[in-house]
Amino acid sequence: MRERIEEFIRHLRSERGASEHTVRAYQKDLEEFAEYLKKAPNEIEMTDVRAFVALQIRNGLSKTTAGRRLASVRSFIRFLVREGHIDSNPAKLVTTPKTEKHLPRFLTVDDMFALIEKTETVGFLHLRDRAILELLYSSGLRVGEVAGLNTEDLNIREGLVKVMGKGKKERIVPVGSKAVDALRAYLVEKILLKKKTKALFLNKSGTPLSDRGIRRIVVKYARLVGIEGQIGPHTLRHTFASHLLQAGADLRVIQELLGHASLSTTQKYTHIDITHLMDIYDKSHPMSSEEKS
Repeated sequence: MRERIEEFIRHLRSERGASEHTVRAYQKDLEEFAEYLKKAPNEIEMTDVRAFVALQIRNGLSKTTAGRRLASVRSFIRFLVREGHIDSNPAKLVTTPKTEKHLPRFLTVDDMFALIEKTETVGFLHLRDRAILELLYSSGLRVGEVAGLNTEDLNIREGLVKVMGKGKKERIVPVGSKAVDALRAYLVEKILLKKKTKALFLNKSGTPLSDRGIRRIVVKYARLVGIEGQIGPHTLRHTFASHLLQAGADLRVIQELLGHASLSTTQKYTHIDITHLMDIYDKSHPMSSEEKS
């Protein structure tokens, strides 16, 4: 089993172009499955997969996490079938645990501006942090996309950035003027470091900044301005999309900017916008106020 898992992991990296974060998640899920199962791949039955998912929930994992592990197992077994290691997919008919749909969190315009303005405008690390926050909000990039940027991917003059998204799909995304200014100031400081690296964003040691490092930056400034609850780079991606939609941007344009393969993935932002409109209605409409009073 473990040999086949390693083969699948190599496939994720080389042929599907999965990020290291995605690869690690698959590997962890499949190692859990192998540890539970203790069977050869050709001995896996549907009841094994179903029992594995049920055990995850009994052990206190959320239905979302259990569903993700089931998705990992399904992908792995589909790979085994395609490569001829087994004849059929016993996970195909196992249903995904039903979960409550949670709308992605996004920040208000005021909170977003406060977050960015909390950064200082002097010094390499401060300018780097500001450039990262501006870019996340300006262009809606994934954290892995930001961490993977090279200096040559940025076209300051045109206000564009070339991004390598999921599945190694390249896209060109506009960068707003405020983000361009922040990036230009940061690049001056970066040049003074005289570090021989292609990476755009560096840590204090002068080596490429990791996904985790970017997450820490977002959380740090969120706490400094008093934003509570779970927040990270993906919150700023949701904020980017939500604010565009509220301003009247076309959903398909937002899909292209975010790099979503399917419009259905982008459509969740319409629910956020409706929630936003209902909040405004409840606070502003006279009849709504009367009913509540």
